Amino acid sequence: MSSSKIVLLILIALIIGAWVFFDLGQYISFANLKQNQEVLQKMLQDNFLLVSIGFFVFYILVTALSLPGAAIMTLAAGAVFGFISGFLIVSFASSIGATLAFLVARFLLQDTIKNKFGDKMHTINQGIAREGAFYLFTLRLIPVIPFFVINLVFGLTRMKTWTFYWVSQLGMLAGTVVYINAGTQLASIESPKDILSAKIIASFVLLGLFPLIAKKIIDRIRRKPHAKI
Repeated sequence: MSSSKIVLLILIALIIGAWVFFDLGQYISFANLKQNQEVLQKMLQDNFLLVSIGFFVFYILVTALSLPGAAIMTLAAGAVFGFISGFLIVSFASSIGATLAFLVARFLLQDTIKNKFGDKMHTINQGIAREGAFYLFTLRLIPVIPFFVINLVFGLTRMKTWTFYWVSQLGMLAGTVVYINAGTQLASIESPKDILSAKIIASFVLLGLFPLIAKKIIDRIRRKPHAKI
């Protein structure tokens, strides 16, 4: 292994170690978001660009290193930035972070990923051989396999990096919309009775129904010829 790869591995290990040692994951929670919502809103008003870039970079870091909290951060983006800004930030940050994780797996952690997720490699290689990049699209649309596992395992396939990026971004658009929308609604909860509001209930129902709706769409597309991307 080259010295540059060793340095990168050490850097990644240090970041993950610091994350665990200082329990940084405790700050990625909706309860913490609600507690500091006014402070965050004030920071946004004072310097929207700086806060947006900071959140964007942090989201990429969490995703690239397969750290827990991406789903909560997506809800938080909707709550803090609103629907449009939150959607744009998460859509690009999640795709960039996923691609970086894909590259880390491909160039730095091949043996580790094979040992840990080797049982999934055969299935995924078969899916790619059968459906091409459309197989990745279906996995992004229907969360059968965890988000971070897809990033890592696909790094060991022959899929091109650019294909992985744009298919991931396209496939995650619908899910991002659903989560950002839920985040905008959850931000309005001030008391227990607010949980029973029509908008909040509708957002939770949409979160639950989304995988089922996505599966119906994918099944219909698969019935048509030439379903590859």
